[in-house]
Amino acid sequence: MTTRRTIAVLGATGMVGSRVIDEAAARGHRALALSRKAASEDLNVTPVAVDASDPRALREALAGPAGHGAVPDAVVVTVRTFPADEEFLVGATRAVLDIAAGRGVRVLVVGGAGALRSPGDRDLLVADNPTYVPAEYRAVAVAGVAQLQACEAHADADWVYLSPPALLEPGVRTGRYRRGADILLSAADGRSWISAEDLAVAVVDELENPGLQRHITVVHQDAHPLK
Repeated sequence: MTTRRTIAVLGATGMVGSRVIDEAAARGHRALALSRKAASEDLNVTPVAVDASDPRALREALAGPAGHGAVPDAVVVTVRTFPADEEFLVGATRAVLDIAAGRGVRVLVVGGAGALRSPGDRDLLVADNPTYVPAEYRAVAVAGVAQLQACEAHADADWVYLSPPALLEPGVRTGRYRRGADILLSAADGRSWISAEDLAVAVVDELENPGLQRHITVVHQDAHPLK
C-alpha cells in the first residue's frame, strides 16, 4: 500500500506541473499547487500563490502556513522559461534546495534533456549536439545544464534531477515508459520522446519508490503515434 504524501509542485500551471498535480491527486496524494495564479477545484489539491523568484515567498509556501496544511514530504520543481532565463531557473532551484535541505524534504527537479549525454558519445552533452538541440533552443538547454550543476553543488539537499527525452509534448497517459540514467534514450521507432502525461507518471513513481541515481531520464516504451 502506497503511503499518502503531501507533494508540492512549483510551476503547477505549466504543461508538466499541471499533469504532475493530476497524477499525484489521482493516486490519493495531497498536492500543493504552487504558482503565480493559484486555482483548483480538486479537494486533494491546495492552490498556493507564490512567486518562484522570491525566496522568502517560497519558504513561506513550503513551510505549511496556516490554511495550507502540513509541510510537504516532497517538492517537484517544474519551472521552465522560454526564452531562456538561466538566472531565474538556477535561483529558484537553489532556493528550493536550501529550504528543503533544512526540513529534510526530497526535491525532484524536472529539468531539460540538454543535461543528458549523447548516445554513442558520453563526452558530448545533448545541449551541445545540434542533432537534438536546434540553435534557437540551445540557450534553454544550457540553462538546464546549469540547473543540474546547481543541484550537484548542493551538498546538503536530497535531490533527483529528471531529464525528459528530446521531445516532450502533451499526449495521452499510457503508464508505459523506459527509465535510464544520464544518457538520452530513444523509443521503439528511434525517436526520443514522451508525453507530458507519462512523464508525470514517472515523476510520481520516483517519489513513491525512489531509485539510487541522482540523474535519471525516461522515454516512452513504444513508438510515437502517427499524426
